[in-house]
Amino acid sequence: MARVVKLLSYPVKGCAGMSAHTAVLTPAGLAHDRGFMVISEEGVFRSQRRHPRLALIRPGIGADGQRLTLRAPDADPVVIGVDASGPLRAVELFGAPFRGVDQGDAAAAWLSGVLGTPSRLVRVPDDHERVTDGRTPGTSGYADSCAVHVLSRATLDLLNERLNERGAPPLPMNRFRPNIVVDGWNTPHTEDRAHRITIGDTELGYAKLAIRCAVTMVDQRSGAKAGPEPLRTLATYRRAAEGGVAFGTKYAVLRPGRLSVGDEVHVTSWGQSEL
Repeated sequence: MARVVKLLSYPVKGCAGMSAHTAVLTPAGLAHDRGFMVISEEGVFRSQRRHPRLALIRPGIGADGQRLTLRAPDADPVVIGVDASGPLRAVELFGAPFRGVDQGDAAAAWLSGVLGTPSRLVRVPDDHERVTDGRTPGTSGYADSCAVHVLSRATLDLLNERLNERGAPPLPMNRFRPNIVVDGWNTPHTEDRAHRITIGDTELGYAKLAIRCAVTMVDQRSGAKAGPEPLRTLATYRRAAEGGVAFGTKYAVLRPGRLSVGDEVHVTSWGQSEL
């Protein structure tokens, strides 16, 4: 039986994740996932693609979402009283216009120091409206696209076998920044075909394959680019028709609720892989 073995949320887009034994799944994904975003002074989002040091920032946020703590090596932690209702400013994510609540000068100064470039922090406004794409539409905060990213251990195991054949070291799961890690699917890439899933009180609907980018080449512990893997090896067997390479699957939330590590993963509808 397939089970959840890890739950991860990423409160600040592009920064390190938080693991939890039990989590609340909202229509926009795990609670607080990508609820904050680092931006330039012009409002453009910052990503590990250009700012790999984001990986060194470890956010922490309570269940009530009222305080956000940011930690990083060689920097004193900063605690931010979250502003959920302040003035809105225009922000840009992959060229699309959104809005955000600026979290103030203390957060901006801390992030600018850690990243070495002027930066600010914004929060998703309460009236945030976003419709994500894919086979099952949904919503999300500041995620790249859909609300939930699922990846199985078997899928990573196959990649690491392929890396070993090429003389490359294995990669950890955190290179791929999933929300839900599943064990017990013996066939790699089973998540490609799992088109409707129930876990605990929740239900997920398949949206699309996860097309991978240069963030997968960033060592999440050092905050430094360590390419060309895994993209070089994935290109030998996971090329997507629309371009790029696919690894893992994106889902929309059909039924919010609670889910926990150890919960069984039930596939209630199977489909063909799009790869």
